[in-house]
Amino acid sequence: MMRPAWTGVVIAGCSSLSFMAPLAAQPAPGSSAAAAAIHPVENAAAMQAWLARVPRTRDFPADLPETLRSSDRAAVLEMTTTPGCLPCADLWSQLNALHRQYAIRIAVLPAEEGMVRSGRLGLPWIGHPVAWVRDAANPQRMIPIAIGTDHAPNLARNAYLAIKMLSGARPAVAVRAMSKFTGIVAPGRTGAPRALPRNP
Repeated sequence: MMRPAWTGVVIAGCSSLSFMAPLAAQPAPGSSAAAAAIHPVENAAAMQAWLARVPRTRDFPADLPETLRSSDRAAVLEMTTTPGCLPCADLWSQLNALHRQYAIRIAVLPAEEGMVRSGRLGLPWIGHPVAWVRDAANPQRMIPIAIGTDHAPNLARNAYLAIKMLSGARPAVAVRAMSKFTGIVAPGRTGAPRALPRNP
């Protein structure tokens, strides 16, 4: 089974960062464990091969649909992208599916802002895409829900948990752990984000 990238849950406050209990040990950047958790892909076949090794979430809380649908004004799902990034296009399609199903707001985050956020939160920058749930009323409060592309059920569960945590609610014990980040990213490219389709 594919090893995860980083799965600590992070919330940024207005003037400081507070780290919640990590869901798994975070490998140090540059370590062999970190390298093994990063999966740069240059073509669709390689991306699908790695995605096939990612477990799909099957345990969903009963209030997930209601929570996601009611978050349209309280939260925004944002992601980074860069030119020629296949995992970015795949993740954008998954976020669009969530938007169509739950009317949750989605947006593209400038590449530079994504790297700045990661640095502020102490997350190693491994490449695009990275997805976050951000408090719509406070841009300093955010939680990463994906590093690399992922399956829609995993993203839905992570978005649900992030929205719950940002609202101060306590999710049910059985669903607190986020799906692990995949590390399926573009191969070492940075730059201005590629134009993506408008929300439907």
